Amino acid sequence: MSATDTRADTGHFRLGMLFAVASAFTFGMSGPLAKALMEAGWSPTAAVTARLAGGALAMAAFAGFIKPDWIHEALAHRKTVIAYGLIPIAGAQLCYYNAVAHLSVGVALLLEYTAPILVVGWLWATTKRAPGRLTLAGVALAIAGIMLVLDVFAGARINSVGVSWGLAAAVCAACYFMMSDAATADGDGLHPITLAAGGLVVGAVTVAAIGASGVMPLTFSTHHTVVAGLTLPWYIPVIALALIPTAIAYTLGIFGVARLRPRFASLVGLAEVLFAVLIAWAFLGEAITATQALGGAVVLLGLTLARLGDRADAVLEAGWPDVPPAQPHAEPAIGSN
Repeated sequence: MSATDTRADTGHFRLGMLFAVASAFTFGMSGPLAKALMEAGWSPTAAVTARLAGGALAMAAFAGFIKPDWIHEALAHRKTVIAYGLIPIAGAQLCYYNAVAHLSVGVALLLEYTAPILVVGWLWATTKRAPGRLTLAGVALAIAGIMLVLDVFAGARINSVGVSWGLAAAVCAACYFMMSDAATADGDGLHPITLAAGGLVVGAVTVAAIGASGVMPLTFSTHHTVVAGLTLPWYIPVIALALIPTAIAYTLGIFGVARLRPRFASLVGLAEVLFAVLIAWAFLGEAITATQALGGAVVLLGLTLARLGDRADAVLEAGWPDVPPAQPHAEPAIGSN
């Protein structure tokens, strides 16, 4: 591998990590913001509807400025866009909130964040190439770390209906990583901006229709909300919810998956839980325990092992930064590190 190729791979990986971590951080704000609305009298379906509708409007405006032909491209790829809006966006939101209605929040989140296991298993089954031991160990450690962060054994509530909804949310989350891979950042195929904008429009219409039909309660409120100790008008968290953990988060996530590939990106997505805990501490005053801090360290160790395992995996395109593959019994290539 030449020095130019190595630098290109390094930049590709680092930019993908930047997008993925930023996406996880912005996604992590959804819980505290939505909780502030629900404490002010909003139903979960109403909060999701406002989130997706506002995000769809913001993304449509942004896409119209950045990529004026996004509607034409979305129509040309309508099957992918509709599926993306129905499953990773509307499906994940509705399944997760239904899981929370029957389970403790920690257990519901843990079930949803088994998505990396589903991604690894799907790629294993479809490519017929087993992931390395380091990758499997990294996945196991990351999931164990999430269990500690969420402290699922404290006050856990379990029932079959809630578990079914939680596992359905995990499937939808896994589809998010796999379907986001359909878009690339260099313009080949479906552009990430088009996928995010079109998917949010489909998701918003779907959730609003479900709420309007009466299948799930749709209750709004104009009462003031409390965020980070501040009393704010209801529309402030609604706007923040639509822009930050929705329009911005989905866009950054699609760009990140396009560079990191689904398996590793799904593991990086676990950082959303860590950020959610930190943001809940900052916004809502929820304390961080020593167990949660330990869980965060375990998650990071799991991510490191998983990435090391990915070095030798030909399924992934991104190479480990700054470490070109060894070439025993051969003279170093001119220009290589």
